[in-house]
Amino acid sequence: MANTLLSIQVIPKTPGPNDDVIPYVDEAINVIDESGVKYEVGPLETTMEGELTELLSIVEDINRKMIEIGCPNVISQVKIAHYPDGASMDALTEKHRHA
Repeated sequence: MANTLLSIQVIPKTPGPNDDVIPYVDEAINVIDESGVKYEVGPLETTMEGELTELLSIVEDINRKMIEIGCPNVISQVKIAHYPDGASMDALTEKHRHA
């Protein structure tokens, strides 16, 4: 069972002053998707479920990817909930989900 939930909001500085940020955010989500961890995309951030070290490595991969695709810099806002006995997005949100 996973022991960590990690939410990330990626704020890439785009190469051009009028560049759309969404394609860069989509690339960040692709990095998460390719990692194989369970995740949910929200309107302002993406939450992942897994082991702490694995999720932190994904954050590093995201930042590296932003630079590789041309961003001069990137800000990543990260929230971490670490539960040594186990954690899941479903367990924390199930009472708020509508059928």
